[in-house]
Amino acid sequence: MIDDTDRRSFLKAAAATGALGAMGATDAVAQRAPGRLDLGPPEPFSFERLKETARRRIAEPFRPPSQPDSEITSKIDYEAWGKISYDTDYALTTGAGRFPVEFFHLGKFFKKSVRIYAVEGGQAREVLYNPKYFDMPTDSIARQLPPGAGFAGFRIQEPKDGPLDWRKNDWVAFLGASYFRAIGELRQYGLSARGVALDTWAPDRPEEFPDFTNVYIGPETDDGLPLHLLLEGPSIVGAFRILAKRGKGVVMDIDCSLHLRGSFVRFGIAPLTSMYWFSETKKPTAVDWRPEVHDSDGLAMWTGRGERLWRPLNNPDRVMASAFSDENPKGFGLLQRDRNFDHYLDGVFYDRRPSVWIEPKGDWGKGTIQLVEIPTDDEIHDNIVAMWVPAKPAVPGASFDFSYRLHWLADEPDPTPLARCVATRLGNGGQPGKPRPRGVRKFMVEFLGGPLERLPFGAKPEPVLWSSRGSFSYIYTEAVFDGVPGHWRAQFDLTVEGADPVEMRLFLAHKGETLSENWLYQYHPF
Repeated sequence: MIDDTDRRSFLKAAAATGALGAMGATDAVAQRAPGRLDLGPPEPFSFERLKETARRRIAEPFRPPSQPDSEITSKIDYEAWGKISYDTDYALTTGAGRFPVEFFHLGKFFKKSVRIYAVEGGQAREVLYNPKYFDMPTDSIARQLPPGAGFAGFRIQEPKDGPLDWRKNDWVAFLGASYFRAIGELRQYGLSARGVALDTWAPDRPEEFPDFTNVYIGPETDDGLPLHLLLEGPSIVGAFRILAKRGKGVVMDIDCSLHLRGSFVRFGIAPLTSMYWFSETKKPTAVDWRPEVHDSDGLAMWTGRGERLWRPLNNPDRVMASAFSDENPKGFGLLQRDRNFDHYLDGVFYDRRPSVWIEPKGDWGKGTIQLVEIPTDDEIHDNIVAMWVPAKPAVPGASFDFSYRLHWLADEPDPTPLARCVATRLGNGGQPGKPRPRGVRKFMVEFLGGPLERLPFGAKPEPVLWSSRGSFSYIYTEAVFDGVPGHWRAQFDLTVEGADPVEMRLFLAHKGETLSENWLYQYHPF
């Protein structure tokens, strides 16, 4: 378990301590100079064996992951950890060998040991920790760790035959609990995925963070690099198979088999974790010099009925959880739609952060796509979680099997043909030059593309509005005066009393034809 503060900044700490850099590579299964990894004895391995291990361990008492010499790792702080780098001559390759794999060292922020195995010919051999794999200062306290201490995680480097220097560029990183991330087609890290989310901000229940304790890498084929992982926590054991493929972005085909020894109110499948501080929708006054700061700006959903939904993210003043009921969803994801550098003006390239789309495989049945939004006052905290919560009760003895594909891209893999929402802006209600009424908020929602580009001259789309409470006024649409075809905005005022959130829905139509996706918004009056 980790506390709330650690939970919210878990992956940000990983990034700050070097998870976005690169380390190096070699062939561990075959001998090669000058570096050779120390490997344990071979043992039979397959995904079926790993799933059987998970089924067996769920009936056994929980065994926490090893934390070797915590007195030493506690002293490997931010500065000391940053001075430890992997020797590229000791990188692991298996099978086709295009993608070298390197390992993260243990430290203050990552004390739990992960056992990593190289797989070839149906046999797995553990990669045994040795300080010789790492370049570190001669006086580094990390040198006091014993052989076999283990690793904190791993990363996959760019292909040896690719256009980038593989020794300095990676495209996947697994570090901390069951978190992992990949770059998108714009070659930038951003939001993270994880194996499972267990009671994220559930009422009166602490969140549980299971770990990937055993990782089996390879053998690499022309289809990609297979990863098999054992997930273990106090209340869950699971087996994962991930086929990671590097193309214009990154695609991961994931199969997971999960078994519970505990119960959960919010049992999250295919969870994504991101950061949203502020955007054009709502910016805190005189807090930061940049126009926008976020890894993602909205939750996109493609329902089982074929409806396209867009929910802009919020940074609320209290934790909010929203649930969108569905059956066999076609997909959902946290996206970064705003790709204009001038909207961020930041050298950390928020305009290049990947969008991640989850494509379910098979029958997911009934459940809800849930969005958890947590208040934040800085960009260092991951405060957004999106996940699928199945309707099937998550109780002791229950088992779940899910398959899905993760797309780490610049956009959805199958964008809607309808116009898409590109901005949500709020201001004072009423009319310019007249006293502004209290309790009235003005909304300007922009849509772009799709059928809006083909509207006949003189035709105007109609806004179709709904809210859970309150009333609308000053409703109209107009083309945005930027010369871009199909760029329209809907404007309206909302009058509402009280401080409770208001749920709203809007789409554009013309003569009975739907022109845009559905804009959903949760407004917090103030």
